[in-house]
Amino acid sequence: MEEIPIHTWQEFIDRTAALDGWAFRGQRYAGSQLSSSLSRYFSEFVPDAASWTEREKRALRIFRRKAHNYLSNEAVLQEELRTVALMQHHGAPTRLLDFTKSPFVAAFFALERAIGTSAVYALNTPALWHAVPRERPELTREAIDPRLPGKFEYYFMQNIHEVVWVGEPMQMDRRLVAQSGMFAVPGLLDRPLDQILDGYAADAPLMQKLLLPPSIRDEAMRTLYRMNITHASLFPDLDGLARSLAFELEMVWSGAGIDPEQGGLS
Repeated sequence: MEEIPIHTWQEFIDRTAALDGWAFRGQRYAGSQLSSSLSRYFSEFVPDAASWTEREKRALRIFRRKAHNYLSNEAVLQEELRTVALMQHHGAPTRLLDFTKSPFVAAFFALERAIGTSAVYALNTPALWHAVPRERPELTREAIDPRLPGKFEYYFMQNIHEVVWVGEPMQMDRRLVAQSGMFAVPGLLDRPLDQILDGYAADAPLMQKLLLPPSIRDEAMRTLYRMNITHASLFPDLDGLARSLAFELEMVWSGAGIDPEQGGLS
């Protein structure tokens, strides 16, 4: 995976503009591995990797048995990927990694709380659509599609297939829509996403890592604010609104003499 230092906010804009159709993921710490929350949880608290498959299956089973008490539409529990996406939405560790079609949304998540170098991973989804594992060329995107019955359990939860699938559930919730979101679904939990992709045969590089210095944060965050990319817009609920107030603390309107939230002089 190529690592590309970014020196200015304009350079980030120009470089990502050339990555048409790619997907992006922002991470606060550039040194963090590209691993899912479930991978990290198992690595830290469940050293017996041989038990991971059954533990993941059990978590999915428990969620399906009990989540109906909180849902107005139980049909979302029928599709495995949609169910796991719902689990992730509400804070459960899952093997899904959030990506977005917007480099600006990814930059927001990378920079919002960054105090050092952060990163935006760029995933070449147009090339990945047609790429296959070198050792298992029969495992095409269509063959492993986790939205189809039984595929998620067979190709992903067994933790033996060196595959990555990228896309959205058949039905997208408001948060996915607001974030132009999609998921990367790795077939292995003990290996970072970029290392799994190293085993793919593709016509072009599948991933880049854009390194964002803290020096661009102020300009970037103010630009994103003007683009209405905030927690309030990306998480369209009361929690998102509350979380958005953190950056409001950084905004200073006294120089202009006007607070837009007051509609008059500050």
